[in-house]
Formats: sequence, C-alpha cells, structure tokens
Amino acid sequence: MTGHIRRRGKNSFELKFDAGRDPATGKRRIRYHSFKGGKRAAELELVRLVAEHDAGNSVDPSRVTVAEFFDRWDRDWASANVSPKTLERYRQIARLQIKPHVGNLAIQKLRPLHLADLYAKLGRGEKALAARSVGHVHRLIHRVLRHAAAWGVVTQNVAAHVQPPTVDETEISILTEDQIGRVLDHLQGRTLRPIVSLALVTGMRRGELLALRWKDADLDSGMITVARSLEQTKGSLRFKGPKTKHGRRKISIPPWMVAELRAHKARQQELRLRLGMGRAPDDSLVFAKWNGAPRAPHPVSQKFRMAMAALKIEGVTFHSLRHFHASALIASGMDVLTISRRLGHGSPVITLKTYGHLFSNTDARAAEIMQAAFAKARTE
Repeated sequence: MTGHIRRRGKNSFELKFDAGRDPATGKRRIRYHSFKGGKRAAELELVRLVAEHDAGNSVDPSRVTVAEFFDRWDRDWASANVSPKTLERYRQIARLQIKPHVGNLAIQKLRPLHLADLYAKLGRGEKALAARSVGHVHRLIHRVLRHAAAWGVVTQNVAAHVQPPTVDETEISILTEDQIGRVLDHLQGRTLRPIVSLALVTGMRRGELLALRWKDADLDSGMITVARSLEQTKGSLRFKGPKTKHGRRKISIPPWMVAELRAHKARQQELRLRLGMGRAPDDSLVFAKWNGAPRAPHPVSQKFRMAMAALKIEGVTFHSLRHFHASALIASGMDVLTISRRLGHGSPVITLKTYGHLFSNTDARAAEIMQAAFAKARTE
C-alpha cells in the first residue's frame, strides 16, 4: 500500500493513500485526510493511517452513517481548513438541522429525495426556517458530500441534484431614507452613532468596522482601508485577514463622515487622557471599549436591536445597514463593478445574486439617460 503527503499551506497537509480495490466495483479506493502540524508529524500520521487500514481497523464506507461522516469531515478536514467561527456555525447546522433528520442514514444510501424531503420539512411548521437558512443547510451538505465523493466514500454528490428553496427577495430588509434619518437622530450623542454612520456610508461588515484602526482611516484624504476583520466565537475574539483579495479594499467617505470621525477621535483621546492612559497610538481601534480593548460583535448588534425596538422599526439588523448602502448606490445608477468592489465581494456575480432585484428599479433611469442623449444629438 502506498501513500504520500502534499503541502497545502503553512503547517497544513493533505494525506493520501491507496486503500486497494473495491471488491464490488474493482475500482481503486483512494483515501484522503487533512492534517495540521509539521511535515514530520504529517508523515507519522500517514504511517499510522496506513497501518490502521492494513490492520483492518478502518471503517467500511458502506457502514458509515451521515452523522458519522460529518464528524469525520469535521475532525479530518474542517477543523484544519475553516475559521473557528465558520466551524462553530457548521457544527450548529449539523447538530440542529441535519443529524436529527438524516444522521442515522447510511451515507451511501442517501438519495436526492431524502434531501428534498429534508429541505421541505425544515421550511414547514412553527419553527420553520427561512429559505435563506435552508440554503445554508444545503450548501453545507453539498460541501461535505463533495469531500465524501473525493475520498471514495460515495460515488457521487447527491446534493448536486437537489435545488434548495428559492430565497424570497423580501427576506433582505432594507431601511428607508426616512428610517435612516430617525436612526441617526436617535443615536446622536451615543457610542453607537459613529459605527452606525460609518456602516451606512461604507457598507462595511460589522467585523470589519470593529477591527478598523486609526492608521486605516486617512481622514485627510477621506479614505478608509479595510485590511482585517474581528471574529467572535464562543470562546474568544480574534482578528483575521480578508477571505479573498477583494476583501482588502479602500473606500472613500464623504466630508460629513470625516468630520464625525474626527469628533469621535477627539472624544476618545480626551477620555484616555482623563483616565491617565495617554494618547492613543495609530494602531489603536477606532471603535473600542473605554480601555482600548476590542468591542465584541454580538453586544454591538444587541444594542442596535434595542435602538430599533425603541424606534419601533421591525425586521432589521445591523447587517441591514450594509444592505442600505448597496441599495442607495444601485438607486443612484452606479455600475455593479464599482458597487461590488466597495462591498468587498469576490465577484460582481455575488452582488447581482444578492441585489439583482434592485437593479430592475434603475431601468427608468436608463430610459431618462437615453432620452437626454438622443435629445442632445438631435440639437447638435
């Protein structure tokens, strides 16, 4: 039996070995495992896996249940390749929405019909999930089964043959201009006001705002550099880089926002001096606790929800501020490529997929532009 290792990244390896021929099909069975650690440790782990298989201690794929494979995928791949926050969310989806329904089913007996039935069940009843949430379940199953197929546990990814529920466009809650005015007036003089204002004018994500440092905010040129994000898990907070190269970006801000940030910085410096902490260094956080420590994302969202409740504005979250930013740019007639870059999307396709229904509202503006263009041509 042969095997080899392939480096994926720093202290990350793919272990691969030949598990012999499948007695039923005659095809060669290749096993893949992910390993996090040094190269020598990866080599020893490969030796252990091969020895385990030779000794007959490996599990027969035909007996592996959906729940068992999810656990193995979690251990052998996800824990070494996805962020702690994403892994936490994957585990919650698996525990609450997947394992109770299809977890005991042998993974090789899983069929598209089982998944279609699962999605229908999740969307019914008093605790029905929104179509967007069912879509999250589908994407996780699809990702896990893709690995199951690559590792030779199943012959195909049956999730590829199932269409998740269509997301209703109304599920995206967008604040109106009148509501935005009420929100800003309500937050005037409160600690939440500057971060809400910056979210509105930049479309930055909550984690990106909370990771922003003063050295990332060039107030003289009115330019914000998005270089990292703050992530909260059950156990801790951590700063991380953007998921893609598009996540790192520069965003221009209007003069009124520059003035608001200058006032916020002055208040922050005044508080530090009163507490005997000295002036804040350039790498200090723009939106920090009184002692300069990071503000956790969840409490910020909770305070925003409380503000919305006080204003009797329903169905919006902190992320709705990002949606407002995108919708305002679309309504102004800005091109999708610029909007996509400003939002930090990996591709304009993502922007269109999320906000495509809003672009239809700009068609009247297109007609006005054509009218003006041809009117000018006729007069010249």
